[in-house]
Amino acid sequence: MSLSEAIMDAFGQRFGALKLIPSDGGAFEVRLDGELLYSKLQTGDFPENKQILDQLKGKI
Repeated sequence: MSLSEAIMDAFGQRFGALKLIPSDGGAFEVRLDGELLYSKLQTGDFPENKQILDQLKGKI
């Protein structure tokens, strides 16, 4: 399951929208209301879905 699918399955009722923005150079960032929750540019790795879902649970 993709990260976007996992987010919508877990929190779809709570979000008005989920926006995917294409980028160049290996960037992959997850933000909530402008707050950076995860950056592949900083870590060098893609996140596990659970990692992002856990961070979102703490913010919602």
